[in-house]
Amino acid sequence: MSAPTINQAVAAASVQELRDSLHGTVIAPGDSTYDEARQPWNAMVDKRPALIARCADAGDVATAIAFAGRHGLEIGVKGGGHSIVGQAVPDGGLMIDLSPMGSVRVDPEQRLAYVGGGALLGDLDLAAEPHGLATTAGNVSHTGVGGLTLGGGMGWLARQFGLSCDNVTAFEVVTADGSRLTASADENAELYWGLRGGGGNFGVVTQFTFRLHPIGGQVLSVDFFYPPEAGPEVLRTLRDFAQSAPPQANPTGWVGTAAEWPFLAPELHGTSLVNAGYVWIGDPDEGRSLLGPFRGVATPVAEVAVESTYVQLQASSDEPTRRGMRRYWKDHYLRELTDEAIEAILARGGPAGDGEIQANASLLGMGGAISKVGPGESAFSLRDAAFEFITSAGWEDPAEDEMRMAACRRYAAALEPFSSGTYVNALSDEGEAGVRLAYPPETLARLTALKDRYDPDNVFHLNHNIRPSRH
Repeated sequence: MSAPTINQAVAAASVQELRDSLHGTVIAPGDSTYDEARQPWNAMVDKRPALIARCADAGDVATAIAFAGRHGLEIGVKGGGHSIVGQAVPDGGLMIDLSPMGSVRVDPEQRLAYVGGGALLGDLDLAAEPHGLATTAGNVSHTGVGGLTLGGGMGWLARQFGLSCDNVTAFEVVTADGSRLTASADENAELYWGLRGGGGNFGVVTQFTFRLHPIGGQVLSVDFFYPPEAGPEVLRTLRDFAQSAPPQANPTGWVGTAAEWPFLAPELHGTSLVNAGYVWIGDPDEGRSLLGPFRGVATPVAEVAVESTYVQLQASSDEPTRRGMRRYWKDHYLRELTDEAIEAILARGGPAGDGEIQANASLLGMGGAISKVGPGESAFSLRDAAFEFITSAGWEDPAEDEMRMAACRRYAAALEPFSSGTYVNALSDEGEAGVRLAYPPETLARLTALKDRYDPDNVFHLNHNIRPSRH
C-alpha cells in the first residue's frame, strides 16, 4: 500500500509552519520514522496518517488541534496505542502522538503522582515503586496510562483501591476549541465526572494527577490447572472464593487450550484445561492461607505459585501481549456467575466445526473497592459485576484472521444471555451498540450533554464515541 499524500489543502508551507510552531516534531510519509510511529499495538491495523504530530506539551496539543481544524484533517490521539481497532491512527488524518509527554513525577509526602498524557503504565509503576507506593494501573506495562484511565482502568490493585479513574484527583485537558482546563472535584466537576470512564471523547488529557497508596511490594500469583471434566466444580469454587476473598486477592480463571507451558507435562500441551486461582497483593505467606479451596476441589494437573515484586507482576504479561501480534477480543461483565453461565463458559462457544477453532477465555473477579463507588459518581457505572469475562486471541498469520475472530465472536455470543454490560476499554468493532452496552441510559445521556458542551462538532470521534446530540 502506498503512503498517503498530505491533504491537498495542506500546502508544504503549512506543514513547515506546523513544524516551526511545535516544541515537538512532525513526521510525514516518507520520513524514516514514519512506519514505526504510525504502527499501533495490534498488527492487524495498517492505517496511514497524513501527518504525525509528536507533541511535547499541552501547547503543542492545542496547536495540533487547531491545525487539523484549519485543514480538515481527522484527529486520532495516541498514548500507548493499545486500542484493538487502532483508533489512535487516522487514515489520511493527523495523529496527535503524546509519547514525548511520558514523564512521571512522584510526591511521596502527598502520595501523588503527576503523570504525562503519553506515559505508559510501566513508567508510573517504576516511578512510584522506590517510595513503596502504587496505584491501580492495569496489568500490562506497555499500555498507555491515558487510554486505560479514561475508560475506567482495571488492575491488580482495583479491589483494594478502586479503578484507575477512581484514583485521579485532577486532569489537565485540552478541549476541541484549544482551551486548557483543569478538571477536578472542585473545578469543572462535571467534566471530571465524565473523564472518569467516558473515554477520550471530551479532549486530550495532557496530565493526570493520581492518588498513590502504600504497598509492601510483594505479590503471590497462584494458578491451578484441572482437566475439563472438573470444570463445573472448579468454576463454582472460584465463584464462592470470589464472594468471600479479601480485597488483596484477585480471583482469576481461564478456560482454553494449553500452550507448551513448561510447568505442564508434554502430553497436556494442546489439550483443553480449566484454570482457577488468584493474584495476592501482599505478604506471600498470608496469600498462601487461601490455597485450600483450590487444592480440595479436584485433583489439579499442575499447581503454580510464583512470588515476585509488584513491578515484576505488572510486567509479567508483557511478552505474551507484545507488539507485532494480530489481536482480537470480546468482553462481558457478569453480575452473577450462575451455573448456566459456567456451562456456557466451559462450552467455549460450542464444538468447532470444519475449519473452525475454539477460543480461550479468562475471568477476573471484580467487587471490593470497585463496587463501593456509587454508579452515578463517575462515568464508569457498571460496578455491580462479579466477574469480567474476556475471550481474546493473538496470532501472527493473516490467513487466520477470520477464523480467530469468528471463534471469539461465537464464544462471546454464547455468554450474551448472562451479560450485564461490557467494559468500554474492551470494546472492539461493536460501534454504537457497544457504547450502549458500556453505559446505562442515564449515564449515556449525561455523557451526551458533556459532549454537547465540550465537543459539539465531534472532533474527537476516533474512540468509542459519545455522539453529540446534533450528530
